[in-house]
Amino acid sequence: MAGNKTFTMIKPDAVESGHIGAILAKINEAGFRITAMKMMQLSAKKAGEFYAVHKERPFYGELVAFMSSGPIVAAILEKDNAVEDFRTLIGATDPAKAAPGTIRALYARNVGENAVHGSDSDENAAIEGAFFFSGLERF
Repeated sequence: MAGNKTFTMIKPDAVESGHIGAILAKINEAGFRITAMKMMQLSAKKAGEFYAVHKERPFYGELVAFMSSGPIVAAILEKDNAVEDFRTLIGATDPAKAAPGTIRALYARNVGENAVHGSDSDENAAIEGAFFFSGLERF
């Protein structure tokens, strides 16, 4: 059974470009409810911990540097079939391949600076949400 929570981050490129409001509007228009949200800047250590699954991949260092380069907005979203529906809303990792009207097609710069992160499974959504939010910060 599909879960009803997912996790997202509006990445430094989209924050720097002033797209927070537009991205949050698309999220709301798609029927998601924000149950936790905060703006913060990740240290390189914390970005490395969050993306530890990619530690052996050639892009890991660049990813950590990028994700700690500026503020992000982290959020837990709620909706039936949340993970799958959100992955559809954000579009392909490469904005050139993302469907028209998706968040990445509209706001991503390139495959590395792709505006938003979205959990890829219910399990990862729970892990990622817990990485950023305590129980007291979730509604």
